[in-house]
Amino acid sequence: MSVAPPVPAPPPLPGVGPAQPGAERDPLVAARTAFFTGAGAPAYRAAAAGPADPDPARPGALACLLEAEYGPLPRLLRPGGSGLPGREDATVASLRRACRLDVPLTPDALLAHGEGGPFLTAVLTEMWPATVRRHGPAWAEEALRDRLLDGGAGAERTVLLLDLAEAAGLRPLGAAEAADTAAASGRAARHALWRYLHRLPDGPAHLPPVSEARDVYERLLLGPLPSAALTGWPDSGLVVAQSMLLGRLDRPGEGASGGLSVLLGGLGDALAGTGEVGAVVTVVLAGREDLDRDRRLVVRRRGGHWLLRLPVDAPAAPPQHAMPDHRPSLAWWAARLLGALPRACDVLHVRYADDGSLALAQSAARLGARLVFTATPDPHRRLAETHAGTTADDPRATEALRGDLHRIFLADRLVERADTVIGIPDGSGTGRLLRHFPALAHRYGPDGPPAPPEGIAPYEPAEDEQDGRRALLESLFAGGDRPDALDPADRDLPLLLCVGRLHPVKQQELLLRTWLTADLWRRATLVMVGGATLHPTPDEHRVRAVLGALVTGRTQAARRLALLPALPNDRVRRLERALADPAHGVRAWYVCPSAKEEFGIAVLEAMEAGLPAAGPLRGGVGHYLRDGVNGLLLDTASASGLSRGLHRLLSLPESRREQLARAGQRTVAARYSVTPMAQALAGVYGDAGRA
Repeated sequence: MSVAPPVPAPPPLPGVGPAQPGAERDPLVAARTAFFTGAGAPAYRAAAAGPADPDPARPGALACLLEAEYGPLPRLLRPGGSGLPGREDATVASLRRACRLDVPLTPDALLAHGEGGPFLTAVLTEMWPATVRRHGPAWAEEALRDRLLDGGAGAERTVLLLDLAEAAGLRPLGAAEAADTAAASGRAARHALWRYLHRLPDGPAHLPPVSEARDVYERLLLGPLPSAALTGWPDSGLVVAQSMLLGRLDRPGEGASGGLSVLLGGLGDALAGTGEVGAVVTVVLAGREDLDRDRRLVVRRRGGHWLLRLPVDAPAAPPQHAMPDHRPSLAWWAARLLGALPRACDVLHVRYADDGSLALAQSAARLGARLVFTATPDPHRRLAETHAGTTADDPRATEALRGDLHRIFLADRLVERADTVIGIPDGSGTGRLLRHFPALAHRYGPDGPPAPPEGIAPYEPAEDEQDGRRALLESLFAGGDRPDALDPADRDLPLLLCVGRLHPVKQQELLLRTWLTADLWRRATLVMVGGATLHPTPDEHRVRAVLGALVTGRTQAARRLALLPALPNDRVRRLERALADPAHGVRAWYVCPSAKEEFGIAVLEAMEAGLPAAGPLRGGVGHYLRDGVNGLLLDTASASGLSRGLHRLLSLPESRREQLARAGQRTVAARYSVTPMAQALAGVYGDAGRA
């Protein structure tokens, strides 16, 4: 693989001042600020090396990869050093630099880098449209055809080449050639060629009959789109699509499903009721097992809110790290299904910096829809802290570092592609976002992009609400010998409730370990809700195994611990109301031990239910939860910090606990309803749609 040539330094952005050498201690921020402001070579090597790398002449992996991507490339190609970057590292870094500077290579030069992993594939895909515009479709089509017919293209390369053809509307193969190649190809390449045939005028006639499909995914790919019962589709108003590609909308707390699934469900319902928006389509994923159970691709959720299920060639919806394998097919399916709606999609809103969001951004471009992107400084703000000591002789750590740099590149591309960028409110506007996205200052000025308010949907009591609350409490206190229940004799103890998906960032392990080692189990019971039981993810397996190991042999403490699987959102909110009701005699707190929360929908829901809440100092919870005013803020960065916070929490008198609960409830009622959030976003979508 050849190394891409060095590219020039970036010109200064209007409205962005030059970096001040030595003023910024975060090496990633320093590197990006210097790059985007055109301030010259960034002086960040010493900061990136960190205390674990005492030899500044031998920089660590973080310094090497940052210099390769943001600094003068030739410095990193000298012999010696840490062993990074390798050939592919250098190529990926140089191409990202060229992409950010809009320096398109020729089609042949770009396609010479076609052999590599997902990080290389992503940057090639992003650079290709500019290459075609600059050098013309004829050259690009010929270059693609030569490589498709050279006989040496593997499955991954074939998929990439056909994806590039799709992105630029090129036809490097005739229908008969594509059909013959598909017949002799493996599954991934065969599917890519079938997608390609769908786009050719005479292509569908060359597709195999549906009877030759091997499974439900291939039947959907080969056949016509299933008819959808779209009765009630509105005749006016914007058609807005919002993405929910991680986890399941209907199962918060399972796998990757968390607060966002709860937010988007209620938000979609509320948006469809505004005057500006006629229909909301929440885009979710459906694996082969999901499609075997229900083959519908469009499902009405409520009113003008619909679910659009993108088929995925996997047993279930893939986790975030597997998204690169599905990006070409997701872009194709999204364009096909959104384009088949009764009225065109006007606005598409994506919220994660990952390959799935980039796939939807590609589909928006193909459909002519406006793109809205919610930018967050993740993983930007933790990168230096996480990887300061990473060295080239730790393959797992260096690969994690590469993955974080890949996500930062994807975030930059989504910012570049988006017609509108918005942030998440953090109490000081979104000016802090500019520290991690310096280019946004040119578009939005020093105050940063807009940040519509966030909120939660109203709780809808069931007809048998009181009976339901009593039943939940009876089940919760059904016996300490059960792993999902507490000893009825401990009902008079304070109760700590934690709800969330089982994932290391949620730090359920830290909460349980602290509860045990600080002897808090003698003073309070602990209830954790979250995690799938039928098809747990690897993260859920690991977290659940650690939680189980922590209480092994601690019989008395285990009787005061209840580990419940994920519950539907209405049951969680009913349980919180039951715990908050003084008539039931339970003194409960809601505790969020996460390392950070972008916003914390679950915390807001607990506050709205009447539970006093304690959440992390880091992240967005501090935007609405003020320590000692309407809840407590916890130092969740260490066991000692969390222990101090929990001891403080449990030492508060009952009257003070009740005051904080009432104040929290008033905060949510006054400022965090989903209705104003929907109205504000409808205005953003309207502006984007009219632009």
